[in-house]
Amino acid sequence: MRDYSEAFVAFDTSKSRNAVAIAEGGRRGEVRFIGEIENSAAATAKLVRKLAGSHGRLTFCYEAGPTGYGLYRQIVSLGHDCIVVAPSLIPQKPGDRVKTNRRDAVGLAKLLRAGELTPVWVPDPRHEAIEQPETWVTVLTGDMGNTFPVLFRSVAVVPVDPVGNAQRCPQVHRRHDVWVCAGGPRNGR
Repeated sequence: MRDYSEAFVAFDTSKSRNAVAIAEGGRRGEVRFIGEIENSAAATAKLVRKLAGSHGRLTFCYEAGPTGYGLYRQIVSLGHDCIVVAPSLIPQKPGDRVKTNRRDAVGLAKLLRAGELTPVWVPDPRHEAIEQPETWVTVLTGDMGNTFPVLFRSVAVVPVDPVGNAQRCPQVHRRHDVWVCAGGPRNGR
């Protein structure tokens, strides 16, 4: 196999397996589907080492989803560039509704090579833990029993009229709105 200076690798991630495609550098570089690998740290590290042996520079990408940011952190820790892309920011052809892991991975690799993907911010583990409501509710309350009072105390509600002017607390006829405007359980209402 020829030694290419640059290659772009795309993962189509899922819970159990990752589909992998690679696009060689340059306008006329080959784009091919490598195959599917197990979604584990060991299998990913083995693939990255294999590709790094035959390419000078590797750039990885994958679509953000329920699998989290572990893949990103692993690839970066192995010394390669990686971006995470929001599914809504991936350019798609009108009418292209057939979705397979293979087609998605090859399409991502082509778009990555062309520079048409917009990366999203990847939170560090500390920020990621804060984003999960069950984590911060547990930290604040010590248990999951007081979820709603904690949520109401942490959210400030200011009614806004249709013109966009903030109002103090308008006359309302529903008990719930009075309770929310009064600040919830903090003010004893």
